[in-house]
Amino acid sequence: MDSLTASTTAKPTLRVAAFGGSLRKDSWHRGLIRAAEELCEECIPGLRIDHVDISGLPMVNPDLVTDGGEGFPPAVEALRDRVHAADCFLFASPEYNYSVTASLKNALDWASMGEHNCWADRAAAIVCAGGDFGGGRASFHLRQIGVFLDLHFINKPELHVRAFADPPKFDEEGNLIDVETRERLKKVLLSLQAFALRLQPKDD
Repeated sequence: MDSLTASTTAKPTLRVAAFGGSLRKDSWHRGLIRAAEELCEECIPGLRIDHVDISGLPMVNPDLVTDGGEGFPPAVEALRDRVHAADCFLFASPEYNYSVTASLKNALDWASMGEHNCWADRAAAIVCAGGDFGGGRASFHLRQIGVFLDLHFINKPELHVRAFADPPKFDEEGNLIDVETRERLKKVLLSLQAFALRLQPKDD
Protein backbone atom coordinates (compact mmCIF):
# COMPACT_ATOMS: atom_id res chain seq x y z
CA MET A 1 0.00 0.00 0.00
CA ASP A 2 1.51 3.35 -1.00
CA SER A 3 1.49 6.42 1.27
CA LEU A 4 -1.38 8.07 -0.63
CA THR A 5 -3.65 5.04 -0.23
CA ALA A 6 -2.72 4.70 3.43
CA SER A 7 -3.53 8.32 4.13
CA THR A 8 -6.94 8.10 2.48
CA THR A 9 -7.98 4.93 4.34
CA ALA A 10 -6.73 5.91 7.81
CA LYS A 11 -9.41 6.70 10.35
CA PRO A 12 -9.70 10.37 11.29
CA THR A 13 -9.04 11.34 14.88
CA LEU A 14 -12.33 11.77 16.72
CA ARG A 15 -12.53 14.16 19.67
CA VAL A 16 -14.54 12.66 22.53
CA ALA A 17 -15.78 15.18 25.07
CA ALA A 18 -16.04 13.22 28.34
CA PHE A 19 -18.23 14.33 31.24
CA GLY A 20 -18.09 12.96 34.76
CA GLY A 21 -21.32 13.35 36.68
CA SER A 22 -19.58 13.23 40.07
CA LEU A 23 -17.63 16.21 41.38
CA ARG A 24 -15.83 14.13 44.02
CA LYS A 25 -12.07 14.06 43.48
CA ASP A 26 -11.68 10.30 43.93
CA SER A 27 -14.93 9.30 42.24
CA TRP A 28 -15.19 6.06 40.29
CA HIS A 29 -16.54 7.99 37.34
CA ARG A 30 -13.50 10.20 37.07
CA GLY A 31 -11.56 6.94 37.24
CA LEU A 32 -13.53 5.54 34.32
CA ILE A 33 -12.68 8.62 32.26
CA ARG A 34 -8.99 8.32 33.15
CA ALA A 35 -9.07 4.66 32.11
CA ALA A 36 -10.74 5.65 28.83
CA GLU A 37 -7.96 8.18 28.21
CA GLU A 38 -5.34 5.49 28.82
CA LEU A 39 -7.06 2.98 26.56
CA CYS A 40 -7.27 5.46 23.69
CA GLU A 41 -3.58 6.26 24.02
CA GLU A 42 -2.58 2.61 24.30
CA CYS A 43 -4.70 0.74 21.79
CA ILE A 44 -7.46 2.78 20.10
CA PRO A 45 -5.91 4.91 17.36
CA GLY A 46 -8.14 7.67 16.05
CA LEU A 47 -9.93 8.34 19.34
CA ARG A 48 -8.93 11.09 21.79
CA ILE A 49 -10.59 11.79 25.15
CA ASP A 50 -11.09 15.41 26.23
CA HIS A 51 -12.26 15.48 29.86
CA VAL A 52 -14.55 18.50 30.36
CA ASP A 53 -14.66 19.72 33.97
CA ILE A 54 -18.19 20.87 34.84
CA SER A 55 -17.54 21.72 38.51
CA GLY A 56 -17.30 25.49 37.92
CA LEU A 57 -20.58 25.95 36.09
CA PRO A 58 -23.24 28.16 37.68
CA MET A 59 -26.63 26.60 38.10
CA VAL A 60 -28.94 27.21 35.17
CA ASN A 61 -30.64 30.58 35.62
CA PRO A 62 -32.28 32.44 32.71
CA ASP A 63 -31.37 35.71 34.43
CA LEU A 64 -27.73 34.98 33.53
CA VAL A 65 -28.52 34.76 29.81
CA THR A 66 -28.07 37.93 27.75
CA ASP A 67 -28.21 39.07 24.11
CA GLY A 68 -31.72 37.83 23.52
CA GLY A 69 -30.97 34.34 24.78
CA GLU A 70 -27.60 33.88 23.05
CA GLY A 71 -25.17 35.32 25.62
CA PHE A 72 -23.91 33.14 28.47
CA PRO A 73 -21.55 33.44 31.47
CA PRO A 74 -17.87 32.78 30.58
CA ALA A 75 -17.79 29.29 32.12
CA VAL A 76 -20.89 28.35 30.16
CA GLU A 77 -19.51 29.78 26.92
CA ALA A 78 -16.37 27.68 27.44
CA LEU A 79 -18.50 24.57 28.01
CA ARG A 80 -20.58 25.22 24.90
CA ASP A 81 -17.45 25.74 22.79
CA ARG A 82 -16.00 22.40 23.87
CA VAL A 83 -19.27 20.56 23.33
CA HIS A 84 -19.65 22.14 19.91
CA ALA A 85 -16.08 21.17 18.93
CA ALA A 86 -16.47 17.51 19.92
CA ASP A 87 -17.17 14.72 17.46
CA CYS A 88 -18.90 12.53 20.05
CA PHE A 89 -19.45 12.23 23.80
CA LEU A 90 -18.73 9.94 26.73
CA PHE A 91 -20.84 10.31 29.86
CA ALA A 92 -19.62 8.74 33.11
CA SER A 93 -22.84 9.01 35.06
CA PRO A 94 -23.39 8.10 38.71
CA GLU A 95 -26.88 7.27 39.93
CA TYR A 96 -28.35 9.63 42.52
CA ASN A 97 -31.90 8.84 43.63
CA TYR A 98 -32.61 6.77 40.51
CA SER A 99 -31.43 9.55 38.18
CA VAL A 100 -28.49 11.57 36.89
CA THR A 101 -26.69 14.00 39.15
CA ALA A 102 -27.64 17.66 39.37
CA SER A 103 -24.19 18.68 38.10
CA LEU A 104 -24.50 16.60 34.94
CA LYS A 105 -28.07 17.70 34.24
CA ASN A 106 -26.93 21.30 34.71
CA ALA A 107 -24.24 20.90 32.04
CA LEU A 108 -26.67 19.20 29.68
CA ASP A 109 -29.15 22.05 30.09
CA TRP A 110 -26.63 24.87 29.64
CA ALA A 111 -25.24 23.44 26.41
CA SER A 112 -28.72 22.97 24.95
CA MET A 113 -30.03 26.50 25.56
CA GLY A 114 -30.57 29.21 22.96
CA GLU A 115 -31.12 28.69 19.29
CA HIS A 116 -28.16 26.30 19.00
CA ASN A 117 -28.34 22.98 20.85
CA CYS A 118 -24.64 22.08 21.04
CA TRP A 119 -25.30 18.36 21.61
CA ALA A 120 -27.36 17.67 18.51
CA ASP A 121 -26.85 14.86 16.05
CA ARG A 122 -23.75 13.21 17.45
CA ALA A 123 -22.90 9.82 18.91
CA ALA A 124 -22.60 9.24 22.64
CA ALA A 125 -21.91 6.47 25.13
CA ILE A 126 -22.70 6.04 28.82
CA VAL A 127 -20.65 4.26 31.47
CA CYS A 128 -21.85 3.91 35.05
CA ALA A 129 -20.72 2.45 38.36
CA GLY A 130 -22.77 1.85 41.47
CA GLY A 131 -24.49 -0.74 43.62
CA ASP A 132 -26.57 -3.74 42.59
CA PHE A 133 -27.77 -2.11 39.35
CA GLY A 134 -24.40 -0.58 38.52
CA GLY A 135 -25.96 2.83 37.92
CA GLY A 136 -28.28 1.44 35.26
CA ARG A 137 -31.30 3.53 36.24
CA ALA A 138 -29.30 6.75 35.76
CA SER A 139 -28.15 5.43 32.40
CA PHE A 140 -31.74 4.85 31.33
CA HIS A 141 -32.78 8.33 32.47
CA LEU A 142 -29.85 9.90 30.61
CA ARG A 143 -30.98 8.12 27.45
CA GLN A 144 -34.43 9.69 27.89
CA ILE A 145 -32.87 13.16 28.24
CA GLY A 146 -30.80 12.47 25.15
CA VAL A 147 -33.94 12.01 23.05
CA PHE A 148 -34.77 15.70 23.37
CA LEU A 149 -31.12 16.71 22.95
CA ASP A 150 -30.94 14.72 19.69
CA LEU A 151 -28.06 12.59 21.00
CA HIS A 152 -27.52 9.18 19.40
CA PHE A 153 -26.44 6.73 22.10
CA ILE A 154 -24.80 3.43 21.27
CA ASN A 155 -26.99 0.54 22.39
CA LYS A 156 -24.37 -2.15 22.85
CA PRO A 157 -22.25 -2.90 24.71
CA GLU A 158 -23.44 -1.46 28.01
CA LEU A 159 -21.14 -0.84 30.97
CA HIS A 160 -22.87 -0.79 34.36
CA VAL A 161 -20.14 -1.59 36.89
CA ARG A 162 -21.23 -3.25 40.14
CA ALA A 163 -18.56 -1.45 42.09
CA PHE A 164 -19.09 -3.19 45.44
CA ALA A 165 -18.95 -6.74 44.07
CA ASP A 166 -15.78 -8.81 44.16
CA PRO A 167 -13.22 -8.58 42.73
CA PRO A 168 -12.50 -4.92 43.58
CA LYS A 169 -13.14 -2.63 40.63
CA PHE A 170 -11.51 0.60 41.85
CA ASP A 171 -8.74 1.56 44.26
CA GLU A 172 -9.04 4.17 47.02
CA GLU A 173 -8.27 6.99 44.57
CA GLY A 174 -11.01 5.92 42.17
CA ASN A 175 -8.69 4.35 39.60
CA LEU A 176 -10.07 1.43 37.62
CA ILE A 177 -8.07 -1.68 38.55
CA ASP A 178 -10.26 -4.54 37.32
CA VAL A 179 -8.95 -6.06 34.11
CA GLU A 180 -12.32 -7.40 32.93
CA THR A 181 -14.04 -4.04 33.44
CA ARG A 182 -11.21 -2.33 31.59
CA GLU A 183 -11.75 -4.67 28.64
CA ARG A 184 -15.49 -3.94 28.70
CA LEU A 185 -14.74 -0.22 28.69
CA LYS A 186 -12.49 -0.71 25.66
CA LYS A 187 -15.39 -2.36 23.80
CA VAL A 188 -17.65 0.60 24.64
CA LEU A 189 -15.08 3.01 23.23
CA LEU A 190 -14.63 0.98 20.05
CA SER A 191 -18.41 0.91 19.56
CA LEU A 192 -18.59 4.66 20.11
CA GLN A 193 -15.82 5.21 17.57
CA ALA A 194 -17.51 3.06 14.95
CA PHE A 195 -20.92 4.69 15.45
CA ALA A 196 -19.47 8.23 15.39
CA LEU A 197 -17.72 7.47 12.09
CA ARG A 198 -20.98 6.16 10.64
CA LEU A 199 -22.77 9.37 11.60
CA GLN A 200 -20.19 11.67 10.04
CA PRO A 201 -21.38 13.31 6.81
CA LYS A 202 -20.11 11.63 3.67
CA ASP A 203 -18.33 13.53 0.92
CA ASP A 204 -20.24 13.75 -2.37
